[in-house]
Amino acid sequence: MSEPLLPNFPDVPPPPKLDTEPRYDVPNRAQVELYPCDLETLLPPGHAARLVWRFVEGLALKPFYDAIRAREGRPGRPPVDPRILIALWLYATIDGVGSAREVDRLCQQHDAYRWIRGGVPVNYHTLSDFRVEHQAALNDLLTQSIAALIKRSVITLTRVAQDGTRVRASAGLRSFRRRPTLDEALRLARQQVERTARQDDGAAVSRQAAAQTRAAAERLARVEEALAEMPAVEAAKARNHSKATPRVSTTDPEARKMKMTDGGYRPAYNVQFATDVDGRAIVGVAVTNVGSDQTELRPMLGQIIERTGRAPTEELVDGGYVSLDAITDATAHGVTIYAPVPKPRGPRDPAAACPGDSPAVVAWRARMATDDAKAVYRARAATAEWVNADTRTHRTLGPLLVRGLGKVHTWVLWIALAHNMMRTMGIVPHRMM
Repeated sequence: MSEPLLPNFPDVPPPPKLDTEPRYDVPNRAQVELYPCDLETLLPPGHAARLVWRFVEGLALKPFYDAIRAREGRPGRPPVDPRILIALWLYATIDGVGSAREVDRLCQQHDAYRWIRGGVPVNYHTLSDFRVEHQAALNDLLTQSIAALIKRSVITLTRVAQDGTRVRASAGLRSFRRRPTLDEALRLARQQVERTARQDDGAAVSRQAAAQTRAAAERLARVEEALAEMPAVEAAKARNHSKATPRVSTTDPEARKMKMTDGGYRPAYNVQFATDVDGRAIVGVAVTNVGSDQTELRPMLGQIIERTGRAPTEELVDGGYVSLDAITDATAHGVTIYAPVPKPRGPRDPAAACPGDSPAVVAWRARMATDDAKAVYRARAATAEWVNADTRTHRTLGPLLVRGLGKVHTWVLWIALAHNMMRTMGIVPHRMM
């Protein structure tokens, strides 16, 4: 037999010599790379940012546009579309971001914020100013959100729970001063303003000198505001028969020392929310600098009626809101109050009527002694306290970054509007990113 034919293999090259260094690709992170990408493809359908924008597009925003001074045919640089700023702050609020500088950073680096911005340049000055402006317009937007939820039968106003929470103000305990101290501070502040004015008169003002002049003027304004608040503090001390010396903060004159949840006393504001039990949506917002809740039931009820056109059927509040006059007034509006009856002094039955009680108060005392009323009242904690906890933990209702009742109220309106927007659009936290 003949031998089998063997394949004709090419010559195999010899292995490389290992006497030289190996060759390989190394990372070059300084290399500029260009990716063709449009903003619309950054976010998937149904993303929370898209839902926020859809919500904003459905709002009546005429007051925001009426405030724009740039007009067609006239000079002036066009500002940022109010829809962009509203959407940015609503998205930031449900994202738990409260700093304008942080929102500014996210507008450059985070896809959701970039998508909302849509290529329009924004900066933290614009964001910060917009957040505390337009209080009346924001209040109207909250009413619009409530109306939308009523139309969808999310809000029923069958039961409304009200509760307050003390929020730390942007002021320190050591900023509180007595009247003599404020008078002396006012004298020194005026001297400083006059001194800086003489230094700047007729001379080229350096940046440092301008900063000193501005700081002196701001110091004078804060002391004047503190002195203007002193009569109100003195009157409150007199009403409460307090022996403590009246003091006002020079940092935030409208803040007051309040007892916090940990038992300590710190500068704070009293934030009130009224929440629909069925829909868990906010139907009323109030901010005061009074630490007690006893006077807050009646004005909140009036606010709910003004926003919705009718009173709730039942209102649930804790013992701090109990006021016999307020219960009588609420009953006259057709509202049934569920609130614990204070423990009487002595062996008297809490459900028994007292001399001078109105029929509404007599009915309230008897009602709260029943098991049915106690079962209804238990819904208060699961609603009102849940809203307080959620806004504190996830919606920027922590230590405040603004000062003054007006700005704090505007801050809280953003939180309430964001909360109702989540109820309207069905946004849940895990869909944020």
